[in-house]
Amino acid sequence: MEKRRLETLDAAELLPINPEYEWSKDRCVSYQVTRFYDEQIRRSRDYDQLKHIVEPASDELNSSGHWDTSGELDNTVMPGLQHKYPQTALILATNKCFSHCRFCFRRRMLDGDPKEVATNYSGIAQYVQDHPEVNNVLLTGGDPLVLTTDQLQGMINPLLPIPHLTAIRFGSRAMVYYPMRFREQELTSLFEGIIRAGKRAVIVSHIDHVDEISEEAAIHIEALRKVGVQFFNQTVLLKGINDEPELLAATSVKLHWLGVHSYYLFQARPAKGAMHFQVPLRRGVEIVHAVNRRLSGIQKTFRFVMSHTTGKIEILDIGSDDRVYLRYHQNKDGEKIGKVFSRLCPEGSCWLDDLSPSEPMDIRS
Repeated sequence: MEKRRLETLDAAELLPINPEYEWSKDRCVSYQVTRFYDEQIRRSRDYDQLKHIVEPASDELNSSGHWDTSGELDNTVMPGLQHKYPQTALILATNKCFSHCRFCFRRRMLDGDPKEVATNYSGIAQYVQDHPEVNNVLLTGGDPLVLTTDQLQGMINPLLPIPHLTAIRFGSRAMVYYPMRFREQELTSLFEGIIRAGKRAVIVSHIDHVDEISEEAAIHIEALRKVGVQFFNQTVLLKGINDEPELLAATSVKLHWLGVHSYYLFQARPAKGAMHFQVPLRRGVEIVHAVNRRLSGIQKTFRFVMSHTTGKIEILDIGSDDRVYLRYHQNKDGEKIGKVFSRLCPEGSCWLDDLSPSEPMDIRS
């Protein structure tokens, strides 16, 4: 088996490369999945859906789309550091992952040149120090928890003395793909050190289906919450995988029971090789309304959003006038945050750019 370099995961923990998917290595994103995840989803009655999260499909070869769907390169202030929204600095900690999601919107980074990955940690800390509007940093990638705890410590240590920084977030699929990562006491100590420094330690998990939540993950979530780690979850709405109200509602209910705050349901992005995962906006709105009808008030905490080049846009509703109503949840221009606008929504539209671009937006305060 080909040796694959993951700092915290032995190659034996990955499934062998299936010759059937060898084409994916050179033509899109290579096939990579942990044995743990494969065993977890095989126990699900929805295995035939869930396998498409990690198994390459010929649709990837015929999909158009973009390598950078959210304007990340335009908002890169130094290698590995993005600053799109005033309060948040985003650090690309690695271009490695425990498994390769077929719908990944950073496919341009996986298996490739690590030129977008952060290396100058002191320079990043100085940038944050010089920008008092930044109150949190998000370590993402790739998956930052692929790195060793010592590597993570070296990345965050320069950030801990910064007084206006109140939270350090880790965006990770480790709870799904390899929850054994959290068995390491040194990792728990790293989170405790963040908290002792007067910051919030936050894990932003990415769970798309209730059957991705293992017993081991539940144990680690409970243990980390006891030491003060906060948990939020983001889910991607994926055609043919989780685009069913009952399923998404069950996922929210389970997360709430575990003490994980569901905060984003993302519209799948028009990423190169991944557009076949997109659910039309009209159907997405129907699904979200049906999910909310199944949840109590305290479980109903997520926003249905798209991460567009212009900002993070909440998708509110489809009106009787055939317009989709939207609101800027985040924007580089603070004056636009909270603004509601609408556009005509043709059947099959999946992204803001599909919505009658020649027609002016109806903007409301």
